[in-house]
Amino acid sequence: MIPRDHPRYRSLVTREHLAECARSGVVSWEGLISHGRGEAFDYLLGEKTCDSAHRAARTAAALLRTARHPVISVNGNTAALAAREIALLQKASGALVEVNLFHRTQERVAQIETVLRDAGADVFSGEAERLLPLSHDRAWCRREGMYSADVVLVPLEDGDRCGVLVEMGKKVIAIDLNPLSRTARTATLTIVDEVTRALPLIAAACTALTDGECRDLVTTLDNRAFLRDAQDEMTRRLTHALD
Repeated sequence: MIPRDHPRYRSLVTREHLAECARSGVVSWEGLISHGRGEAFDYLLGEKTCDSAHRAARTAAALLRTARHPVISVNGNTAALAAREIALLQKASGALVEVNLFHRTQERVAQIETVLRDAGADVFSGEAERLLPLSHDRAWCRREGMYSADVVLVPLEDGDRCGVLVEMGKKVIAIDLNPLSRTARTATLTIVDEVTRALPLIAAACTALTDGECRDLVTTLDNRAFLRDAQDEMTRRLTHALD
C-alpha cells in the first residue's frame, strides 16, 4: 500500500504498475531499467514539460499532420505507461499504431496489442516480416505499416532502429528524456519530455494547428536547437539546485 500523501506517490504507483506489467509479460524486465534511467533525467527537468518540449510537441503534430503515412511504433513500456494517450493521439492524428519489440515473442506482441485495444487504439496487426536492416528483433515489422511509413513516432529510446529509419528516408519523431542519447541525436525531431506528458500535447496540437502553421513548423524544424534548449534547462536547474 502506497500512502497518497507520500511525496513520490505518482512515481511509486507508476513503478508498481510497471513491475506488475513485467510480471505479466507486457514489459520486459530490462524495460524497468530503461524507465529508471528516464526518471533520473526527468528529475533534471523538475518533472515538468519545459518550453522547448512544448514547441517540439507542436512540431511533432505538424509532422504527423503533413505525413502521407504516419505510424506510431509502440513497445511494452509505452503500452504500459500510456496506452490511453496512444489511442487519443491516434484519433487526433490518423496514424497507424504498430507494436515493435526488442524482446519479441508472439505472446508479448499479442499481449501488448490487447492492452492497446482495451485502451481504445486501433492496432495495425497481422503478419510481420524481417524488413529493417537490423540484427535483432526490432527488424520485424509490417510491410504496410512502419516499413511503408514516411513519418514514425518512436515514443521511447531506441537508437539503432531510429538511425536505420532515418537512413531509409523516414522522418522520425522521438520522445526521450535523455537529450544526449543516440535516439535523441539521430531523430528528425526529439521531444525531451516524459511520455505521458508529451503525447497529450501532440494530440492537442494535431487538432489545433492550421495547415499553414503545420507547414511553417515543418519548414523551420531545428532539432539541434530543441536539444540545446533541453540541455540548457537541465544545466540551469543543476546550477541553481542549492540556491
